[in-house]
Amino acid sequence: MDEQQTTPQADAGAAAVDQPEPQLTPDEEIAEIEKLLATDGEDFQARCRLGELYFSKGRLDDALAEVKKSIEMAEGLRQEMNRSLAMYYSNFGTIYATKGMAEEAETQFKRALELHADDVLALFNMGRVHSDKRQFRESQKYYERLVEVTPDDPIAWYNLAGVYVELDNPEVSDYNTMDMAMQCYLRTLELDPKHLEASFKLMEIAFNHKKSDLAIQVLEDAVEHNPDEPLAYYNLISAYDKCKMFEQAEQTRQRLKDRFAKRPKESGTA
Repeated sequence: MDEQQTTPQADAGAAAVDQPEPQLTPDEEIAEIEKLLATDGEDFQARCRLGELYFSKGRLDDALAEVKKSIEMAEGLRQEMNRSLAMYYSNFGTIYATKGMAEEAETQFKRALELHADDVLALFNMGRVHSDKRQFRESQKYYERLVEVTPDDPIAWYNLAGVYVELDNPEVSDYNTMDMAMQCYLRTLELDPKHLEASFKLMEIAFNHKKSDLAIQVLEDAVEHNPDEPLAYYNLISAYDKCKMFEQAEQTRQRLKDRFAKRPKESGTA
């Protein structure tokens, strides 16, 4: 008798354990999600679900607001993913370029820019690819965009200056871009006063366009910012001689001798 009485009780207990938890009503679920989003407004899945619930309850204005927020979040996530993917495609292209596989590299850089039009590495490399092919009009577009994206990068300005120099050649285009090239070299030196290549190229352009004052100033600045670089002195001396500034040329020669004559003694003392 006892066994027959205990068996139903055991079965009842098992049934109680297996019984599923009651599901929330739509109103209860709405309240829970609203509470969650009050503390974590970036929960994308929760916000999508809330929009569905609002719609099912006929709360169309609320549903519209939530769907708009969900779309904004999704677009933000997609943009961030595209930036990351673009970076990987650019790295992929860099590896190909290092291996000498130019066409494969260009394909990857193009793919990077399709995903993220402002990818710095891809813009730089596409500008260089077209410059290497002497396709300077195409290169111009990429480098101009690059300086917009990275306005404080002297390398970007230096490369754009070189493209403008090439485009000023009548055999390449009918553009008059030498003034733009000079401005780019000046910007390069503003950002990196020690950039000797920019100094020398700007000097050459300045002399070719009868802007000797600019050439002298650029080279004087080059010596000041690169006091241990003999080539800066030699170019300045040559510029002074060209402008018949013989006294300044001689002073610079003496300055060069004095600076570099000390080095053997200092190293010998050490």
